[in-house]
Amino acid sequence: MSKPGPISAKPLSALLGRVFSDAYARQGFASRELVTRWAAIAGPEIAAHSEPIKIQWPRPVEGQRQEPATLVLRVEGPVALEIQHSSDVILQRVNRFFGWNAVGRLALRQAPLSRKTSRKSARRPDAADVARVAGTLTSIEDDDLRAALARLGASIKRN
Repeated sequence: MSKPGPISAKPLSALLGRVFSDAYARQGFASRELVTRWAAIAGPEIAAHSEPIKIQWPRPVEGQRQEPATLVLRVEGPVALEIQHSSDVILQRVNRFFGWNAVGRLALRQAPLSRKTSRKSARRPDAADVARVAGTLTSIEDDDLRAALARLGASIKRN
């Protein structure tokens, strides 16, 4: 009987990287960093109300230099005017990120952002419920473990 060989587990990001890269490439993004690092690129004030949808590259015309692309942003309705006025700043930041004059104009699409809403933080269980559950855990000698299990049990019963 032979010993099994070394396990060569690969990170999920390495396995799915190509899938995500292909999806972003279909939207005109050379890499996904513009989307994933949008808050760092555009700044927190702009990123809070906008997100990049795609980059539209004009068709190259033979004999002429390549025209800059159009960055399409999804923007929350009431903030669209502010972002339109900030378009020069956004273009400078995006082009600085790319390292060349890749994007020449912005196109805004007013729509709700596709971000997930943040989860509410779990509220602590009621002290009376914790004490009631702790009373049933008399066989556990470790005080810290008993307290943790009592909080867990009270939270489970609450839900």
